This record gives sequence, C-alpha cells and structure tokens, in this order.
Amino acid sequence: MNNQSNTGESRSDQVVITHAVTEVRPKELQCDVVRFQNNKEKWVAFVGLLDGRPYEIFTGLQDDEEGIVLPKTVTQGKIIKQIDENGQKRYDFQFENKRGYKTTVEGLSEKFNPEYWNYAKLISGVLRYGMPIERVVQLVASLELSDESINTWKTGVERALKKYTAAGSEADENV
Repeated sequence: MNNQSNTGESRSDQVVITHAVTEVRPKELQCDVVRFQNNKEKWVAFVGLLDGRPYEIFTGLQDDEEGIVLPKTVTQGKIIKQIDENGQKRYDFQFENKRGYKTTVEGLSEKFNPEYWNYAKLISGVLRYGMPIERVVQLVASLELSDESINTWKTGVERALKKYTAAGSEADENV
C-alpha cells in the first residue's frame, strides 16, 4: 500500500501494532533497571516488560532517605502489583541479591515525586496500549515541560526507553 500526502511525498507515519494489547496487568512483570542522572541527582528507572517489550515505567531517586537504594549490580528484577484489603494498589520491586536471597523494595509509587509519577503513568499508558517504542520515545522527547529538573528527568526516560528501539542503544540521537 502506497501512503502519500497531498504533495505526493511518501509518508511513513503508518502505525502497525504487532502484538496483542493486554488489558489486565499480570501480577508480576520482569523488569530492567536503568540508572540515569537528573541534574546532579542519581535516578533509577524500572521498566516493566511484557513478552520482552516495555509495558510500564517507574522512576525515582536513588537516595538513602527518600528514594530507592539498590546495589549497582542490580540490573533486573520483577515489579509485583499488590492490592491490600481496601483495594489500594501498590507496586513493589523484587530482585535477587548475590547470595540468591530475594529482596523487596515496597511501594515504588510512594517513593516518587507526584509530578514525575503522573508523567510516568501517562508514558506507561501509551506503552501498555501498544504504541511503537520509537513513537513513545518521540512523544517523550516532544514534551514541553516547565523546569530544568523535569526536563533532565525526561531525557533520562528517553534514554531508558531507547534501548528497546530497533536500533537499540545506537538509536538516533535526534529522537
């Protein structure tokens, strides 16, 4: 099928979803851990994967007092959805330490800046419903945010998601 604009130029903006949309999130998802800097602060992104494809993203400070502390060797784990007796949801991160013991960081959502949490929920929504990763990266890059701190956070999220694009870590730097 030849998709052309009114000017006769070829267009490549047709989107093809190559996987089924999962309406109900599984209780556990495999997860990659991606670290990045936001200004001079150290941050961590948890990219939940469904069938090897990004399904959701959580980000937070890597900080002893208010954030998340992980050994540098942790690069993978699980994100576990918990629902308490009142129906309140929370997401925990679980990994295996060097000795093979499971360690759980409870309440990822409680450790995040609410503004960043809301943006991450939006990004997770477009991931969950099958927007191609390259387009998600472009969407994040195009966000016009209010201050320097959240803009450097946005750059870290782009970097975390770029590793899942067809070009991998060599993704187009202009994206």
